[in-house]
Amino acid sequence: MHFAGKVWRLLVGIKDGLVLVFMLLFFSLLFAVLTARPSPAAVRDGALLLDLNGVIVEEKSRIDPFEALIMGSAPIAEYEVRDIVHALDAAASDDRITAVVLDLDRFLGGGQVHMQDIGEALDRVRAAEKPVLTYATAYADDAMMLAAHSSEVWVNPLGGAVLTGPGGERLYFAGLLERLNVNARVYKVGEYKSAVEPFTNTGMSAPARENAQALYDVLWEEYRANIKRARPSFDIDRVTGDPDEWVASTQGDLAQAALQAGLVDKLGSRTDFEARVVELVGEDDFGEGPNPYPHTELSAWLADNPRALPGKTIGVVTVAGDIVDGDAGPGTAGGDRIADLLDDALDDELAALVVRVDSPGGSVMASEVIREAILRHKANDIPIVVSMANVAASGGYWVSTPADRIFAEPETITGSIGIFAVIPTFEEAAASVGVTSDGVRTTPLSGQPDPIAGFTPEVDAILQSVIENGYEDFLTRVSEARGLTRAQADRLGQGRVWDGGTARQLDLVDEYGGLPEALAWAAAQADLADDEWHARYLGSEDSTYDTLLRQLFVDDSDAAQGRDIVALIAGDRRHALERVETELGGLLSRSGAQAYCLECPSQSLGRQPSTLSHGWLSTLVSLFAR
Repeated sequence: MHFAGKVWRLLVGIKDGLVLVFMLLFFSLLFAVLTARPSPAAVRDGALLLDLNGVIVEEKSRIDPFEALIMGSAPIAEYEVRDIVHALDAAASDDRITAVVLDLDRFLGGGQVHMQDIGEALDRVRAAEKPVLTYATAYADDAMMLAAHSSEVWVNPLGGAVLTGPGGERLYFAGLLERLNVNARVYKVGEYKSAVEPFTNTGMSAPARENAQALYDVLWEEYRANIKRARPSFDIDRVTGDPDEWVASTQGDLAQAALQAGLVDKLGSRTDFEARVVELVGEDDFGEGPNPYPHTELSAWLADNPRALPGKTIGVVTVAGDIVDGDAGPGTAGGDRIADLLDDALDDELAALVVRVDSPGGSVMASEVIREAILRHKANDIPIVVSMANVAASGGYWVSTPADRIFAEPETITGSIGIFAVIPTFEEAAASVGVTSDGVRTTPLSGQPDPIAGFTPEVDAILQSVIENGYEDFLTRVSEARGLTRAQADRLGQGRVWDGGTARQLDLVDEYGGLPEALAWAAAQADLADDEWHARYLGSEDSTYDTLLRQLFVDDSDAAQGRDIVALIAGDRRHALERVETELGGLLSRSGAQAYCLECPSQSLGRQPSTLSHGWLSTLVSLFAR
């Protein structure tokens, strides 16, 4: 009995301990849920602090907690461009905010159009006679474009700045696929449709090089013009024309070189920078650190400044990221998900619909699903407007064809009217290990398509015909939408990519402008005055669940505070692996006909945990790389 009593007391103790643990977990989770959403009570008189420790995007991706746990990594922090612009415009007119502090020490960039939008909002803050102060250890192109709109730009004396411009090397896998005995069967239409070239070539074709050079030259000129307008003292010709001489002139002191060239105004540590902010907004008696200053963070400021909702509703649907079949997203443009959002809004009596596109394209079928859903709104006899952000190419242009009006910026990348398909077959790889095939057929298509034995000539011919027919469908949509003949649409097509300025001259877009201009045009077409409408972003409501997951899982290790210029130039190796995974993995991951733009910037950097080590192709690569 004595032993049984000890066992009983042990069991009771274990039970009480487990109850205590579960109670602690429950109340911790309850506290996290209650505090997940920022409180307007956190607003302070002083500075608006924009600590951008991640990337700026059109639409934030959704975190999958199970994938994050399994893969051991998570997306980096994301900030929607419209939130930052709204926060800055609210700060410009609010007496509680006396300065804006832009902390770019852990900033990882965003698209050129987005940088311009935020830069213009910073200009409006300065026009309200409120200083904008920016700090970073190292500035690259995107960070420099934001900093150029600041009143004071600070850099750490051990840091600096470097501008690289658009362009760079692209990976080509034809040699690897030949070594692995993988046959990448390509079906395409369009002389300039270069999205298949990484699987067929060892370098750029002449048409692809011509198109890419023309595109990047225009984007670079736009960048230079924008940054010179914002910061006339910036000697950009010296910095980008002869960068090694520029750096050598200060014996490798990049911070001093940046100061001499007018990229920055002050050299100083973070403590020095914060002391300067204290001079402008006062000291925070309850803050931590050597020079605390009263400030309000972005999330709290947004919570305290909700968007006004007067009058009728103009719907805004976002097509951001690669266009794929199914329910993927946000952050990826799942065709079914976006179509469902549009169909759910059919009965909402929208006064107009604005389609915000920031996509390099993708699945033809998913693009058509989205286009048809837009047309169902057009059947309600409401204005349909497309607003192109950084990229609206290939499938991104396909979904734009129903618009009554297309707005784009000079820096927008658009066009790429053409489609392709790439299907790998493994007959040579099988033969190399002694696996052969044989059989009988009743028709030329019996047992086809066969990825191991290979395709018959009839299958190749059928697939090419299907792609050519899909291209004709694309041309039909473009010609009907833009009032062009088939021949005119074909001349603008062929997979060629255009900058927004050239696209306007070619009548592929109608007008320069961003999302505000597109909304204003839609309101005017709906006969609504400025105070008689508001924008509602379909499917964009953040849940407490998602906000909590971001607090728990979002990874900012890629943007560790104090990255010096060497780390900035070298870049993160994980991102390089993601690039290989994205481009090489596209050989299998893209199913069906594709309307995709290779020249367009990647939309997925840092968004998904890396799965490179789990793919069949990476396994083969690892065998040959030993």
